[in-house]
Amino acid sequence: MVKKKACIFISGSGTNLRSIIKNTRDYNFPINIKLIISNKKNAKGIGYAKKYSIPYKIISNKKQEFEQSAIKYVNSKKIELICLAGFMRILSKNFIRNYKGKILNIHPSLLPKFKGLDTFRRVLKSKEKFTGCTVHFVDEKLDNGKIVLKKRISIDKSFNEKKLKRNVQVEEYKAYSEAIRKIYRSS
Repeated sequence: MVKKKACIFISGSGTNLRSIIKNTRDYNFPINIKLIISNKKNAKGIGYAKKYSIPYKIISNKKQEFEQSAIKYVNSKKIELICLAGFMRILSKNFIRNYKGKILNIHPSLLPKFKGLDTFRRVLKSKEKFTGCTVHFVDEKLDNGKIVLKKRISIDKSFNEKKLKRNVQVEEYKAYSEAIRKIYRSS
């Protein structure tokens, strides 16, 4: 199997990154992570890059500088898939057009509900019975692109934001890798 070359963009703890890395160790998993890019120099997820000897770049958080450098690095590694995994910034329309159909994101709600930030508070405030996560392709509108898959959980009345986040993240760790497998099975 010829694995696709992937780059993961992170901003924080890298827990989704860790989950994807573990799956790449499976011979039949369709991607190899060739690069990790962070817009935060103190992102804990960089520790996974070091631990698993994956090349990484920390790029200035200034939008134009970030995107110009990211394009350079992504192109130099011949990246075929970009995964946004806890990457907390909005990419420009120009960047997205450059990689149309090659950028995946995971969002902690059942899209199209609760796009954007502060998802868990808004879900609880709306008294939803279910929520979950969605893996989708990135397009020029926020949290809008073609959905690859969703994972759903029930919301218990005892849930606060922290517990809801923890339960959704458990599903995220499965969902991202399942979505990657699904994309390359059907292509």
